[in-house]
Amino acid sequence: MKQFLLIFLLMITGINVSAQRDTEHWIAPFYASSSVTQSLYLSTDSVTPFVVTVYSNNIALGTVTISKGSPQTYIVSAANISATSTSEGFTVINKGLYLNGEKPFYCTLRIVSSTTHAEILTSKGKAGIGKEFFVANTPSPFTSTGNNFTAGVLATENNTTVTATWSNTISVAFYGATPTTNTHTFTLNKGQSFIFAGSGSPAANMQSFIGAKIVADKPITLTNGNVLGNFGAASSQGADIILDQSVPVERLGNTFAMVKSRSPNASDIEGGIVVATENNTQVFLNGSATPAATLNAGQWYRISGSDYILQGGTHRNMFVSTSKNVYLYQLVSVNGSNATCGFNYIPPLNCFLPRKIDEIGKINEMPTGTGGASVMPSGTIIKLNILTEAGATVTVNNVAPTAAQGPYPVTGNTNWVTYALEGVTGNLTIVSNKAVTAGINGGYSTSGYGGYFAGFSSIPLIAKQTGDCIPGLVLEVDDSYDTYQWFRNDIPIPGANSNSFTPVISGNYTVRITVGSCPPAITPVYKVFTCLQQTTAAKTVCEGYLNIVPAFTSSTQTFVPSTVQIITPPTNGTAIINPTTGVIGYVPNFGFAGTDTITYKFCGNDPEFVDCEQITLTLTISESPIVNDATLRTCYLESNIATGEFNLTNASVTTQLGVTKKYYPSLTDANNQTNEILTPANYIAPNGVVYVRVSNANGCYRVAMITLVVLPPVKSAVLVDKEICIENRTTLDAGPGFSGYTWSTGATTQTISDVSVGTYWVDLKTGDCITRQTVKVYPTQQPVISNIDITNNDITVFVVGGTAPYRYSTDNINWQDSNVFTDLPRGDTTVYVKDSFDCTPIEVTITVPNIVNVITPNGDGVNDILDYSALANKPNLVLGIFDRYGIKIFEGNKDTGYKWDGTINKTKKVSTGNYWFNISWNESKNKTPIKFSGWILVKNRE
Repeated sequence: MKQFLLIFLLMITGINVSAQRDTEHWIAPFYASSSVTQSLYLSTDSVTPFVVTVYSNNIALGTVTISKGSPQTYIVSAANISATSTSEGFTVINKGLYLNGEKPFYCTLRIVSSTTHAEILTSKGKAGIGKEFFVANTPSPFTSTGNNFTAGVLATENNTTVTATWSNTISVAFYGATPTTNTHTFTLNKGQSFIFAGSGSPAANMQSFIGAKIVADKPITLTNGNVLGNFGAASSQGADIILDQSVPVERLGNTFAMVKSRSPNASDIEGGIVVATENNTQVFLNGSATPAATLNAGQWYRISGSDYILQGGTHRNMFVSTSKNVYLYQLVSVNGSNATCGFNYIPPLNCFLPRKIDEIGKINEMPTGTGGASVMPSGTIIKLNILTEAGATVTVNNVAPTAAQGPYPVTGNTNWVTYALEGVTGNLTIVSNKAVTAGINGGYSTSGYGGYFAGFSSIPLIAKQTGDCIPGLVLEVDDSYDTYQWFRNDIPIPGANSNSFTPVISGNYTVRITVGSCPPAITPVYKVFTCLQQTTAAKTVCEGYLNIVPAFTSSTQTFVPSTVQIITPPTNGTAIINPTTGVIGYVPNFGFAGTDTITYKFCGNDPEFVDCEQITLTLTISESPIVNDATLRTCYLESNIATGEFNLTNASVTTQLGVTKKYYPSLTDANNQTNEILTPANYIAPNGVVYVRVSNANGCYRVAMITLVVLPPVKSAVLVDKEICIENRTTLDAGPGFSGYTWSTGATTQTISDVSVGTYWVDLKTGDCITRQTVKVYPTQQPVISNIDITNNDITVFVVGGTAPYRYSTDNINWQDSNVFTDLPRGDTTVYVKDSFDCTPIEVTITVPNIVNVITPNGDGVNDILDYSALANKPNLVLGIFDRYGIKIFEGNKDTGYKWDGTINKTKKVSTGNYWFNISWNESKNKTPIKFSGWILVKNRE
């Protein structure tokens, strides 16, 4: 939120702030040949007051509240920043400062020794920390045990390995050690420091450590110079504090401008020190095509004060350019006195410099008061030097400089101009509508000093705001640019458009920035790695062993089996890594139950950005439940007798308490917990099995099998359908062997009597099951007289249906087995028939007609016709006359009156002879077919 508010403020005010204005400042300690007093000077452009906390050796020393127009000082004890004993040289010590504020602020460490010596060390903020530096001191031609060189290193992170390498041709005498080689490696934790320092006796020792290369594997900061020193060539008299904070090599440039300080023109105490970082580095002055020097890495060149060019009035400046990036420190003094030496690290010129420096506080004060109080020493004169792009509009505290103050051209580079304002006081705000940087130099008769206040991170670089790796890592670039676009692996990150970014994925990160009319610039790659992810997990060991398969919690990488290692082995069991698969096999000690812990680590398969995770696994060793298989029986369902409804919860599969039971249709489902039976209390199924997963509170489980048995219907073998005469009654018997009977009649006995024709059921109970059995009492099928043939006085009765054998009667009293009755009288006769059930007989009344055997169709009125009209009331009456060949010659019907006169169609008389007749009808009552046949003699007179 604080960072967001800062960005918002910059957006609404249009301010581009400098790199030296920062939220964090690190200041390494220094070696002092004489006791000194020092105070921190803190200022800001924030109108809202905020707190700055001062730390040393990771311990908070105190706090300061600052705001715009209200800069503050904080007196620092020598015990926290300066070393005065040789025992503190060439060894790890706990000195140095770290400042942290809620908002960006400027920080300088101003150092004095009464009013005799003074210097301003300008903190570069995060721009002052890095991993590679080259040391700068000032040389001296005069031997002095009171002078020294100093290079103090302060670590910003734990376990920082630092290696220093210096000239292998020039010996160096250090305080605290006499190394036999030209290199030294040491390790620092955050807040710890190490000082390389040596005496000014012999004089050559003052320049022996210039150009030393210091490399660290984690960010450090470097304070270098002389406390005390004298770089004058004319006299050994006088000395002063010469000190400034360095910047890492990635912050360097190759184009510089300097404005001469407060000494005479040709003074041997002005100029500068150039330190090369690469071989074959050429140094050019004031646009000359001829190099003033060619240097290899670690070599240095001193620029003379006589190389300044008078640009008008008393204003002198110098343009310095190099073929490769270098360090440039401007040598400053007051009135050419060796007692007023100092130097400033000069930031390189480029269009990425800020547009505003707001504000430099208490510009003419130093901690020369009682106990280090901030006062203005008598005779102090401060000179403000401003460098900006040509054509820029510049103001200092809202006032434009006079023509005498600038702008002045820079010989050799027409793109830049310089200003010099002597006698400035108080708090300064420098504003330009183009790139600008500014510094001060000044002092009084016995001491001089200088300091630059912006431009130290003009080359965009990504730095860590907080953290070291993901998660917790926040990256940032300087907040002095107009636009930002973050990239991961050369792909723009949507919405990542502020000066800070929190990566969540490892990779190569860069930022493209723009400012003013400068072409866009892309930072060097910053490699982001994930932290060792430390997680906790818990598992239960149920069956006496457990295969632990490493798996990342959040990374998408695949773990590499060869990277698996056990950090902390279990104490109550054994763990063995399978070297091929990386799986850890864990077996608890015999008989052990309780908790055990194992910590293991593994890494992923990315070729560069490897993710690693360390898991502390808590194991609960628990026995699985004791289970047994069970069988459930249930009665069949009426709707589908092959199935039954089971209450699975009634299956006794364990006697242990505190267990959870879940039911599944298959063993696979039970193990995988899929397709759970959600209604186990009314589970409908046929004969078969289901499975129950029995789990205890620790998650251990075993599976038991439940056999399902559907009890089929049990029916009576003796209870069968019956046939009875419809008028009769019978007894139904369900048979023995059942535990209960319930009849549809309400009876509860094995048998029921006096049962008539109908449908009945009985519920037969066997155990808990009831089978309903239906039985029918049918009326027996009555026989049917299909037809009766009459021949003369004899009849033959034909019967179908019923159950043979049949019995026959004509009086319902006397019965015979034969179906033929003879010598029956003419007229109506009743025939009775019954079958083997001896039910009420069926009866048919028939008519036995009179028999006419002779007709004499001669017209005498006697036996002239065959007349069966008496049968005309019989249904379907048909009379047929047939000759001896069986050919029908006449058919009697209603039209003929059922009479035959011995002719064929009433036209031709038949010949005398025998003929056959056949008469058929249905009896009116029961439609029984009757057939009456015989012969007849026809006598015709010829």
